[in-house]
Amino acid sequence: MANHMIGWDIGGAHLKAACLNQVGEVLAVYQEPCPLWQGLDTLEKALTVILARLPEQDCQHAITMTGELVDLFADRAQGVQDIITLMQQVLGRHSFAVYAGRLGFIAADAIVAEHIDAIASANWLASASYVAQKLELGLFVDIGSTTTDILLLTQHQVNALGYTDFQRLVSSELVYTGLVRTAVMAVVQSVRFAGADVGVMSEYFATMADVYRLTHELNEAHDQNETADGDAKTEQASARRLARMVGCDLQDFTLQQWQKLADAIREQQLSRIQIACQKQLQRVRDNLHIPLVGAGIGRFLVQEIAQRLGLEYIDFETLFALPSEATEMNIADCAPAVAVAYLAIEAKFC
Repeated sequence: MANHMIGWDIGGAHLKAACLNQVGEVLAVYQEPCPLWQGLDTLEKALTVILARLPEQDCQHAITMTGELVDLFADRAQGVQDIITLMQQVLGRHSFAVYAGRLGFIAADAIVAEHIDAIASANWLASASYVAQKLELGLFVDIGSTTTDILLLTQHQVNALGYTDFQRLVSSELVYTGLVRTAVMAVVQSVRFAGADVGVMSEYFATMADVYRLTHELNEAHDQNETADGDAKTEQASARRLARMVGCDLQDFTLQQWQKLADAIREQQLSRIQIACQKQLQRVRDNLHIPLVGAGIGRFLVQEIAQRLGLEYIDFETLFALPSEATEMNIADCAPAVAVAYLAIEAKFC
């Protein structure tokens, strides 16, 4: 019997993995860039890199995914099937655990068409389900590079209004905004800058990675994607990209003023996430003692929202033993990968 479980979170832009031993202790976490829309070979490359770094090669595997959404695939069904097929090829095994949300785990070689909707984009439920085991009541908020998941937890259960991405967009449990890849034009249409309300150009000139680089809150290890213009990942280059958003050149204002612009854009994104959090909190009558549980690379924003609302903040990482291997990523950065591995061990899918 293998002594380790590897949890895989297969996204459209990144591949994340977590290695746990059979008692659920986290040994290491990993992230590799995986621009899946460019082809399945990007996933194969990322898989190969992480597999080579694992502390143990004789492992069981459990996967969850959101990568089936990329426009490489005609539809989600093709995406789920193609991703599982590639995983079978690279891992060299036909059977491993596939997370199907409310259906639990299904062996990869036993998946049929009726399972697809449950498998597609269910990674949020793995993370939230783990937290619900630990907390009777809470609001789980995972802010990643591209999206934000907001889940109410009551009576040790995930009290979700929606399940599919469409349903969760309707319920505001999925807010399509993140810390790195989100285009600035998707966050603000106008912004207060240089004493005026300035319209923002609807052009892909800058991303939120530029904003958080200028606010000094971006961990560069978390930014594994190309910049909007393909140029450098420096403060000067980020300021130049933000300047274009308001029809300016870098030299038109000082770096300090561009940092103030970044602060103003950050505030609009933070406010949008906070409003979505409050919408879920309002579903509970006595919501003054609900802790916010933060995960993802943007969880420092969750902590700030908790402070604004006067609520306790709990970091997802504190719900696990700390990893023994020092890597650029930690447990909370890769919550779905860690959670799906733990749940697979708990389900004795090994």
